[in-house]
Amino acid sequence: MRRREIGAGCGEGAVPHIIVEYSANLEPAVSPRRLVDALHRAALDTGVFPIGGLRTRAERRDVYAVADGDPDNGFVAVLARIGEGRDAETRGRVARALMDVLEAETAEVFRGRGLGLTVEVQEIDGTGSLKTNNLHERMARKDRGEAA
Repeated sequence: MRRREIGAGCGEGAVPHIIVEYSANLEPAVSPRRLVDALHRAALDTGVFPIGGLRTRAERRDVYAVADGDPDNGFVAVLARIGEGRDAETRGRVARALMDVLEAETAEVFRGRGLGLTVEVQEIDGTGSLKTNNLHERMARKDRGEAA
């Protein structure tokens, strides 16, 4: 089991948590499940994050206002919270990979109505962050063909 103590920092092997917030009016045109899966894959495909550290989730927002308040306007905001220490080029590459997926998954909706898309990559301050998980070890066992 991996455990990080306060002050140990998150390090380059830690996290990310990818949190997707979206306006309820995008369903069913945009599938949250499909979007989460595509963003998760894209983050892994960057080669920046270990599989055992990645968590991706979506949160539907039922109460919101976008731009002039037109009920057809919508939004998707993707926040990637990553361990500290990665350089600006790497953070930018991750942001671009996530935005490419977001744009592809929402292209049809984007053509038909007001839509705000945002991707932000944020470093987690490791001084106040604790983590414990067994996922890295389980993924390694799976890779070796052993029971997880």
